[in-house]
Formats: sequence, C-alpha cells, structure tokens
Amino acid sequence: MTPKQEIGYGLDALVIFRSLQHDPVIRALMQFCHTDADNTPAQIRFYSTMTAALYEQQDDLTSYVEQLVLAHENVYVQRAGAGEPISANMEVCLQTELTLLGRIAMLSPAQMQAEMQTTIPLPCWQTHPTDLNTLYAKRVAEIDRHGYGIYARYHMFTVGASGELLPVQYPDPISLDSMVGYERERKVVVENTRTLLAGQYASNVLLSGDAGTGKSATVKAIANAFKGEGLRLIELNKDQLCFIPQIMDRLCKNPLKFILFIDDLTFSENDPNFGTLKATLEGSIAARMKNTVIYATSNRRHLVKETFDDGSDKHSNDTVQERISLSERFGITVTYTRPQKDLYLEIVHALAKQAGLHMTIAELDAKAEQFALQKAGRSARAARQLVDQLLTKQR
Repeated sequence: MTPKQEIGYGLDALVIFRSLQHDPVIRALMQFCHTDADNTPAQIRFYSTMTAALYEQQDDLTSYVEQLVLAHENVYVQRAGAGEPISANMEVCLQTELTLLGRIAMLSPAQMQAEMQTTIPLPCWQTHPTDLNTLYAKRVAEIDRHGYGIYARYHMFTVGASGELLPVQYPDPISLDSMVGYERERKVVVENTRTLLAGQYASNVLLSGDAGTGKSATVKAIANAFKGEGLRLIELNKDQLCFIPQIMDRLCKNPLKFILFIDDLTFSENDPNFGTLKATLEGSIAARMKNTVIYATSNRRHLVKETFDDGSDKHSNDTVQERISLSERFGITVTYTRPQKDLYLEIVHALAKQAGLHMTIAELDAKAEQFALQKAGRSARAARQLVDQLLTKQR
C-alpha cells in the first residue's frame, strides 16, 4: 500500500474525528488520495481544491490541522468534559486517529506532488513539526478552560430563531481595565463570576438602575476578562426566554461556565415571558446547574411596567407582590445610579486619556457639561459618546 493510499484509507476509517471528512481541506485530500495515479487532471484538480480551501484560512497546513483537531467536538471530549468513563478501545482509537492526523498535518507539497505525473508549477503551503497526540492530551487536561466545538473557537454567542447558538464573530472588545467609576458595583459582579468559575453555586444577578451607567458593558467586559478561564456568554432577548430550558439541557454536561445574558429586561403586564423567567430562576423542576448563571440588566428595579389600571383587581397586594417576586428571585441585585458631576467628569477624563484626546481639562469639562445638558443628564454612556465625537473632530 502506498503512503497516499494509507492516508486515504485512514481518513475513510475515522470514527472519533469522522465529521472532519466534511472539512473542505480534508475532503479534497481524501479525493486526491482516492484518485488513480494515472489520472493527472483529477489529481491536479483535487490538489488545487485542497490548497484553495487552505488559503481561505491560512497557508500553514500544520496549524490548520492543529486548530481543526483541538477544537473538534466529538464523543471523546464530550465524555472527558462530563467526567464520564472512557473505554480502552476508545483510547486506542483516539491515539490511532491522532497519529494519522498528525501525519497529515506535516504533509508537504513536495510529498503530494511526487504522486503526480506533472511538471507544471503548483501552489504550495507551509508545514512544521507537531505532536498532535501530546497537544490533544494537554487540551483534554485543560478542557474546563478551552472547551470544544464552537465553544473553543468563540466566547460570545447569540440565540437563533430555533434556539440554536450563533457565535459572535466580532464581539465588543471592552475590557474591565478600560472602565472608570462604579468599581464597587463591578466588584460584586466580578466576585460572583469568580465563584462560578470555581465550580461553586453562583447567584443569578440583576444589574438595575439608570440608563447609560455601564450595566451591559460590565457583563461584556467580564466575559472578555475571563474567557481564558473557561467563561462563555450567551445573549438572549426577552422573546427568547422560552429557549432557556433547552439551552441549559445542552450545556449541563459542558465543562465550561456560561452566563445567560438578558439585556434591558422589562415586562409588560400579562407578558407570557414573565412566568418563564420566574420559573427558570427558581421553582422549575430542573436541577440547579453549577456551570450556568443568568445576568440580566434593567432600567427598572421591579422589571414589570406598572399601570394605574388595577382597579378591577380585588387582590391588589397580591399583584404588587407578584411583580416584586421576579426581581427578588435574583440572588444578587446591583444598582447603578446616574453619576454626580465629579464621577461624570472623572469618567470623561479617563476616557479622553485612553483615547489620546488632546484638550485642556477646563475645555474638556466645559464640553462635557454642555454635552450632558444635550443628553438630558450625565451618564457613562454620554461620556463615551462625547469622547468619541471629540476624537473624530481631532482626527
């Protein structure tokens, strides 16, 4: 059996990594390996198809295969991540397939071109030495930090129309270090997140208070800060709360930690989503999960818009208690209030310094106060918008 045939048959026999057969680079390589040696046109076509697919990502085949293998979701990592036993047969299968894939990762253009009866110049790629078996063992040992599948490649997600998770390709890069003011409020949320990452029961958190004070930014910055420690963020809107049970079922055995993030949460009266979230927070028959918490932001303390049309309710106190009960089911409530002048200017000064804005303090303060009047009040959001506008004019 020739080396080309060994690789082709080996790829046909994949079990743990079988879905890699659908990867465009691997699929073209399989087609190349199964093409007769005297069929030069077909060999050139599959060789070039493989190279084109590789070039769409990079021109280093070794790095491409490493990333493909280390992020792959399969039955082995699912069981390892869930702490379930893995049979000796599966261990042998894993090592055999990793050895084959490591060989493919170091497959040079010269080796493939040697199988072809042609002298025309063909595109090339780079390779470098690798040990996939060792790399994979290390990744599995740190699976609670890196995860697998889409969770290994991305750290922020939204929810699709059917409850599927959609990776955010370009997440908001905001960092905790760049945020100014509200240190006490952020510290509460950060410490609760550390509890989650430590594998203990963390609290669901409601970040309530005035608009533009940095509630949503706090949650996103925390997701960015701890992504390397195994934290992932899934953002839902209010109409997607019905998907929370199925999302939690999907995540229950995942070794990573997840924040289900609901931004700007407010209910109107008789909103069917009200009961869904209330049951999820406390009262559902599902067991509480150590790897998932809910962080919600709202400009309202009690989450339900109150009206004065409750005259027909003979049990008005029960109605009020029902409204309050949802916010009280969050284990922690952190309140963000509109900043006073000193804090507002402190935020403006810090953001201006971070942005490299060249302006005297007196001039900056005057523009900040004027901008706050235009925005009907001081806020961290107003400070950010002001600095962005001034920076644009400076440039």
